[in-house]
Amino acid sequence: MQKLLAWKLGVWSRLILWRYQPTIVAITGNAGKTTTKEAIAAVMATKYRVRATGGNLNNELGIPATIIGDFAAQYYRTGGTLLFWLRVLVSAVRVLVRDTSYPQVLVLEFGADHPGDIKRLAKMFPPHIAVVTQVGDIPVHVEFFASPAELAAEKAQILKYLTPSDYAVLGYDDLTVLEMREKTKARTLTYGMGDGADVQVTNVQTRLEGTRPLGISFDVRVDRNTMPVVINGTLGSGMARAAAAAVAVGSIMKIGLATASQALSDLRPPAGRLRVLEGIRGTVLIDDTYNASPAAMHLAIDSVRHIPATRHVLVLGDMLELGSFSIQAHQAIGTMAATVADVLVCVGERGRFIADAAGNQMPATAIHWAPDSLAAAQVVQHVIRAGDVVLVKGSQGMRMERIVEELLLQPEKASQLLVRQSALWLAK
Repeated sequence: MQKLLAWKLGVWSRLILWRYQPTIVAITGNAGKTTTKEAIAAVMATKYRVRATGGNLNNELGIPATIIGDFAAQYYRTGGTLLFWLRVLVSAVRVLVRDTSYPQVLVLEFGADHPGDIKRLAKMFPPHIAVVTQVGDIPVHVEFFASPAELAAEKAQILKYLTPSDYAVLGYDDLTVLEMREKTKARTLTYGMGDGADVQVTNVQTRLEGTRPLGISFDVRVDRNTMPVVINGTLGSGMARAAAAAVAVGSIMKIGLATASQALSDLRPPAGRLRVLEGIRGTVLIDDTYNASPAAMHLAIDSVRHIPATRHVLVLGDMLELGSFSIQAHQAIGTMAATVADVLVCVGERGRFIADAAGNQMPATAIHWAPDSLAAAQVVQHVIRAGDVVLVKGSQGMRMERIVEELLLQPEKASQLLVRQSALWLAK
């Protein structure tokens, strides 16, 4: 049934693409995809009608649905029932006949859980601009691939379907991604923090009000022009890199640096991506619960390292889908966490490896373990105190946002502030 549905959605969505000829910006990578997608969509919206992938509808069903219409809210409300998909197909007919407000730009996130996923999506929906963010040494989903190199090669498939007049926008700071420029006949732009990047981010700083983090500021340089960007409510160099990717895509689409920087300064960071929230008992919460990979976990821990605090409390859950690399990756996180954490709370069976590695450098009394997020929420409530900065991060399947909800100063705003607050997720 799913294969038949995917085929029908694919046919209708490709007819719609033929009918309206939108510019397709496709994004893939193993960290930073969603933040980059949101940043690019914000910049594109300054000049064009734009639609971006909603939630994580980034597969052979979700991408055609996005091409047909903005169905993310309905999908997460209904759970993607047969009736929902019938409504999508009916909408496809209407859109194909006439839609005077159809998007001029589609910003699509391409996900890869298994071998062949990116190749199949790129072949069905070839992009005009392909953005590859970051792969990392041990990428998420690697358990379904023979090796990290095979997963990286799968991500690079997005470049195979670019023409010489198209663009590849590549993360400069990940050597595996940078080397992909040798695998495409398209024009290339690079972005990142390195000196050789075409769009370079510099001077990344955490903005503080007293000791409370407000957001980040940084400069973006293109050629000889530099503009400051301030983004409130989030932390980390990952957001700055996402902004650089958006500036790169904007330059391709004839959007100036000043316009792009203003759009980015107005950007509201996505839920669960290093969001700064108010916590109970005078704590500051850093909510990075959307998902986790080794690269993203390193970035999150590093992002809180220099934030002034009475104590740094790290609440770290399992990183899933790492296969044979799982023990090694979790031990590496434990070793890094010990250099930052005053208190460490590890969640899940793999979290034991984080705790064991951290125990080589931290007092045992500062390390706690809980089997799941609900139990961890109780542990964290007992250990936190005023002035603490509390980072919460783990894979999607660990449901770490439940911990953040328990720590929110205003839990009644959870539906507005936290990730996975739809009826579909709350029922799980």
